Amino acid sequence: MTGPKPLSNILEITPYKGGQKLDHGWKLSSNENPLGCSEAAREALIKAAQHPEIYPDGSAFAVRQAIGKKYGIDPDRIVCGAGSDEIFQLLGRAYLQPGDEIIQSQHGFLVYKLVAQQAGAACIKAPEKELTADVDAILDRVTDKTKIVFLANPNNPTGTYIPYDEVKRLHKGLRDDILLVLDGAYAEYVRQNDYAAGMEMAGEEPNVLVTRTFSKIHGLAGLRLGWAYGPESVIDAIHRVRGPFNVTSVAQAAAIAALDDDEFVAESADHNNSELDRMTPALEEMGFKVYPSVCNFLLIEFSDRDGQRAEDADAFLRSRGIVIRDMVAYGLPNCMRLTIGTRQANDEVLQAFKDFAKAG
Repeated sequence: MTGPKPLSNILEITPYKGGQKLDHGWKLSSNENPLGCSEAAREALIKAAQHPEIYPDGSAFAVRQAIGKKYGIDPDRIVCGAGSDEIFQLLGRAYLQPGDEIIQSQHGFLVYKLVAQQAGAACIKAPEKELTADVDAILDRVTDKTKIVFLANPNNPTGTYIPYDEVKRLHKGLRDDILLVLDGAYAEYVRQNDYAAGMEMAGEEPNVLVTRTFSKIHGLAGLRLGWAYGPESVIDAIHRVRGPFNVTSVAQAAAIAALDDDEFVAESADHNNSELDRMTPALEEMGFKVYPSVCNFLLIEFSDRDGQRAEDADAFLRSRGIVIRDMVAYGLPNCMRLTIGTRQANDEVLQAFKDFAKAG
């Protein structure tokens, strides 16, 4: 007996794997906030957890109101999901079918491709320039089959971004029936003056959707809560395919409290930026190639010689109780992604990298 068979396109999917962890030591493989989460958010989720027998608000009304107030946007044009990952899945359900195409940058977030595969659509990858999204390359790959363009800005795992003027140029070059999804998971970390997450564009254009998450700077990754803002028609389509209670009560309560804690967000961003400024030159002085990052992680390229490749570094770091993310699945086999940790964790990481370089 063979049993039921899944769809052929499903069998072609390589499941997404999150960052691994060790039983002890430092887990720096998942871009989690090293400062934890807002204490106010922690207290709110504990309080909300006292009544697990009650269904959550299926519309996430209070969360949407809080987000709308925070960003000055219409709450009715916001939809919440179990992480921004679920928003992407829902877009695939609402807009993709076999024969369609999506476009993403060459080293864009892996989940975009999974969304396409689940729908039987093709994922077209546009080459990058110095691991940065190339607008012309994306536009050159648009066909009559293109339905969605996913742009992670800034991008995971490269840490790079494109200026808002380039985002606007990308949008101008797309047909009105192509949905441009601007994934701003790391937007709160960016301090460059030429950057914008795209809220204004999503508020004005009929084919632009911005997605955000509470997983990164807010430190609520374990609760799974993301959201999207865009045209009424797109938000309506997402509502039609999402589950009726897709965001838990504790996640909603924690998110509302987190949005009010500006001090924690500022502290998290300040810590991240100061550690980026400290660790980048330190690693470069040891001989490693470090790509410029505006996120809470660094992409590091290793030497292509025996004993000094990425897999060698991975084994060495694990022996020191440090786990970071390999980039094989992203087509960057000799690179690894290092999450910015606490000051103590980063000190130990720098010492481990120094010892690894000497060992070679």
